Amino acid sequence: MRILYGIQGTGNGHITRARVMASTFRALGVDVDYVFSGRKEQDYFDMDDFADYRVFRGLSFTSKSGQVDSFKTLKNARPLQLIKDIKGLDLRHYDLVFNDFEPITAWAAKQQNIPVIGMSHQAAFLSDKVPMFGRAFFRRALIRNYAPASVYLGVHWQPYAENIIPPFIATHHHDNPVMVENKVLVYLPFENLNNVVEYLKDFPEREFYCYHPDAQDCSIGNIHLRAPSRVGFLNDLANAGGVIGNAGFELASEALQLGKKLLLKPLGKQFEQGINAQTLLSMGAAHVMSYLNPNAMDDWLQSPQNKKLNFPSDPAPLVEWIRKKQWEKVDKLHKYLWQQVDLEQKLIV
Repeated sequence: MRILYGIQGTGNGHITRARVMASTFRALGVDVDYVFSGRKEQDYFDMDDFADYRVFRGLSFTSKSGQVDSFKTLKNARPLQLIKDIKGLDLRHYDLVFNDFEPITAWAAKQQNIPVIGMSHQAAFLSDKVPMFGRAFFRRALIRNYAPASVYLGVHWQPYAENIIPPFIATHHHDNPVMVENKVLVYLPFENLNNVVEYLKDFPEREFYCYHPDAQDCSIGNIHLRAPSRVGFLNDLANAGGVIGNAGFELASEALQLGKKLLLKPLGKQFEQGINAQTLLSMGAAHVMSYLNPNAMDDWLQSPQNKKLNFPSDPAPLVEWIRKKQWEKVDKLHKYLWQQVDLEQKLIV
């Protein structure tokens, strides 16, 4: 079986999930090529897992000061280039497109009658059992038309529906995994970096390790700025006492796996992050703020840690399910993967 794996490149969450999948595909000898879209080619980093991957412009959103800029998003869409890339992508040599909310490979496969398995966090929202907190019909239509699939496989923190599986969180070796109580990992890539620094300055008793696309490695007192680095990020996540971030799915999943308490500021006007924040709040797994709020930080710093959630680390059962081509039969995969997660435990210590 030869697979083309299409991955949404906006943000790093989809790429994080793809890294876990790529290592398993490689270990099991599955022939996979990779396509990314959603950001400029030079903005990808630590991409060795994907060998000779291809990059397209695709579709993405433009953000400013912590929220989606709708006008600039539409202005930068380039629909003619998108159509050209879809029509120009030749899939004759592939048996399957495996897709993580990436529109070019999904639409090319639809036009060329190649089956598509759409595995993404967004796909979970297609079930009416998943909390949506308003505008469900419009949002589900958007998801279906953004990256259409033959079979949808959702990824979420709870087994809301039979086609939803838990996130896979890779096991990493960390240089110093012992938790440092006053250390806080900060990842707010959609906020203005200067605004983030000014916000953190009000809390001199904490050591903040702040990763940001505009940062260079340096320290400003207790604020340690870090350029994007997957290895450095994972090391700092491992021993941080807590995590401040936007409400992307993968970072929250990694934090839950490690039992880190979460303070979330969802990206404004981005429905997925809003839903994520509300879901985690309802689970008792995160504090949420609508802006960089010092009072929210004070409350969060006094809060207890989460208990660890034991999400699975090995997607081999998923890869075997893909190989068997019985894609409509997902109940056994669903049951097997969720058996590994202790859903009876309380999240808060």
